[in-house]
Amino acid sequence: MSFDGGAGHEADETTSFVLQPPRPAPQQAAVPVQVAPPQEPGVGRLIAGRYRLLAKLGHGGMGTVWRAKDETVDREVAVKEPRVPDHLPERERANAFERMRREARAAARLDHPAVVNVHDVAVVDGRPWIVMELVHGRSLGDALQEGTLSAREAARVGLEVLGALEAAHAAGILHRDVKPDNILLGRHDRIVLTDFGIAQIEGETNLTDTGGIVGSPEYIAPERVLGQRPGPAADLWSLGVVLYAATEGVSPFRRSNTPATLQSVLNAVPAPPAAAQGPLAEAVNGLLEKDPARRPAAARVRALLEAAANPPAPQPTQVVRQVEVPRARRRFGRAVWTGLGAAVVAAAVTAYLVVADPFAGPLPDDWKTPHVKDVTAKVAVPDSYKQGLPDRESDDSHWVSYTDPSGAISVVLSVARKAEDTGKEIKASAAAEMYADDGDFKENGSYNLDMPKSPKTQPDDNTTFHEQKAAGNTVSYTTDDTQDPRPRELRILYYKSAAGDMYRLTIAYPGAGDFTARGREVARTAIANLDLDKL
Repeated sequence: MSFDGGAGHEADETTSFVLQPPRPAPQQAAVPVQVAPPQEPGVGRLIAGRYRLLAKLGHGGMGTVWRAKDETVDREVAVKEPRVPDHLPERERANAFERMRREARAAARLDHPAVVNVHDVAVVDGRPWIVMELVHGRSLGDALQEGTLSAREAARVGLEVLGALEAAHAAGILHRDVKPDNILLGRHDRIVLTDFGIAQIEGETNLTDTGGIVGSPEYIAPERVLGQRPGPAADLWSLGVVLYAATEGVSPFRRSNTPATLQSVLNAVPAPPAAAQGPLAEAVNGLLEKDPARRPAAARVRALLEAAANPPAPQPTQVVRQVEVPRARRRFGRAVWTGLGAAVVAAAVTAYLVVADPFAGPLPDDWKTPHVKDVTAKVAVPDSYKQGLPDRESDDSHWVSYTDPSGAISVVLSVARKAEDTGKEIKASAAAEMYADDGDFKENGSYNLDMPKSPKTQPDDNTTFHEQKAAGNTVSYTTDDTQDPRPRELRILYYKSAAGDMYRLTIAYPGAGDFTARGREVARTAIANLDLDKL
C-alpha cells in the first residue's frame, strides 16, 4: 500500500498509488430539500496535537491515507493511519506496526528528490501515524490505465526511479515493491518512488511475513520467488518489469492467478517489447535476466536510459543497412537454475557445427577483432556489436559476449581454465566435451536458452580448428516459452588447447526468418577468424 496521496477529486488533490479511493455515496432520488452528505468519520480529528485530518484520500488493507493540515507550521501533509484487522494475532499486529515504523525510517534515511519526504511519526495509543509531504499527482499505474508511455517518457521515469533505488541501496535499503502503483507522477515533471512499507533495511532483523512472499507477484524477482537472499539486483529486476509495462501497458509476467504468475516469473521469457527499441530495449532485456548475476549494474542501466531519454537528432539522410527485428533475449553463462528451491548458473551456449577454414579470406570491412585478455583471444565480430563481460563482483568465469543492436544475434566465447578446474569437469578432448553437452541438451534441455528436452542436434567429432582437432554441434529447436515460442539455431565450436583449457565459441540467432541467413554468415566468419593467443 502506498503512503503518499490518494485519488484526487479536485485539481489540487493527489492521486492514489495502490490505494483505492473511497467510493462516493450512492445517488439518491431527487427531493425538494437538498441534504448535505454526511461527514467522513474521522474528519476534523486532531492527531498528536497538531495534524488535523481534512479528507480521506484512500485506503488499503493495512492503513488509510488522509489529507491533513499541520497546524503548527500551517501546511498540508499526508498522514498514514495504521489500520490492522482485529482478527490478527497480537504478534502479527505488532509486526504490522513495526513495519510501518521501518517504512518511515527507510524513507527518512534517504535524501533524494525522487523519494517522498517523511516529516514525523506520531505515536497514538501505541500505533505509529506516518506524516509525510503531500505529493500532488497520480500514479504511473493510474496513467497506464489510459495508455502507454513513449520510449523517451518511460526512460525518463526509469532514470528517476533508478536514482531513488541507487540512493536506497547506498543506504543499505532494498525497496522490494517497485511497481507502477508505487511511482507517482507529480507536478513539474517530478517523479517519486513511494511505499517503503516492505523495505528491508540492512542491519535490522527480518519480520515474519505470514504470506511467505511479500510484494506484488508480477514484479518480484526470480531469486525472491526461489527464497534466496535478494540484493539490489532484485529491485533492478522490478524496474525492468516497470519499464516493460510502461511501454507495453502490462507486466509480461501477469497471469490469471498468483501461482501461475510466479511460475511465469521463473520460467517465461517475455516477448520483446514492441515499443522499446535501441538502448531502452537493451536495458529492459538486460534487467529481465533470470540470473541476477547477469543483470547490468545500475551505472550501465543509467547510461542506456539516458541514451533512450535523449536520443540523437535524426540525420537529414540516413542509410538503412538492415531491417530491425524484435530483440531476442541474451543469455550467457555455464550453469542452469534447477527447480524452485535452488538456483545455479547454466551453460547457456549450444551451436551448429562450422568447420573453420584456415584459408578464410580477408575479414569484411565492417568487422573488428578486439583482443580480450580474460579469454586470451581475438574475437571477430561486426563493428556494431556491443560487448558484454562478467561482473567480477559475482562472476569469476571467463567469457566475452557480443550482441548485434537488435539483440537477434549473439557471439560468445567462453573458456574453462585447467588451472581452475578443481572438480575435474573439463573433458579429455573437445569431442568428449561436445558429446557431454549434447547428452545434457537431450536429457535436460537448457533453462537458460528456453530449450526443451531432445532438441535436434548434429554432433561432429571430426572437424579441425587451425589444423588441430576440434569438435562441433548443431542444435535446432523451438523455445519452450508458451507465450512466445520461437525457432532458434545455435552453433558452437569446441577446442581444447595444448595447455588443457577448453574453449567454446557460440553463435546464436533465429532459426527462421530474415536473420537466419545473416546469423549463419556471422557464424562462418566468426569461427574462421577466431584467433587464440596460444593453440
